[in-house]
Amino acid sequence: MKKIVFVVLVLVGSVTYAQNRNAKATIEVDGVCNMCKERIEKAAIKAKGVKIANWDVNTHELKLIYDERKTSMKTIKQSIADAGHDTKEIKASDEAYHSLHKCCLYRDEAVRDDHKDDKQ
Repeated sequence: MKKIVFVVLVLVGSVTYAQNRNAKATIEVDGVCNMCKERIEKAAIKAKGVKIANWDVNTHELKLIYDERKTSMKTIKQSIADAGHDTKEIKASDEAYHSLHKCCLYRDEAVRDDHKDDKQ
């Protein structure tokens, strides 16, 4: 019995130790402008454990540094979706999306076209 308890404790300790304090990740997040950038980064930072969030308007890539012991990618993506922005895995609710400013409605092709000139 003592051996089983010891093995369980070693395994739990190993799993906890294997989690990275400064994990890096890049995810694609939909948006079109600097207002979106501010909102996306703020939503990512809102997830406990996210240290750095930097979204690029042109590439739509959100680069993150976060503590895997405190949060998960799913939690971060849900926070972003709650703010109204889609990721590949989690889409924003219609309510969250439609609460965005008119110029930030990235699902609308006309809005995306309006912002193309800003990116070049």
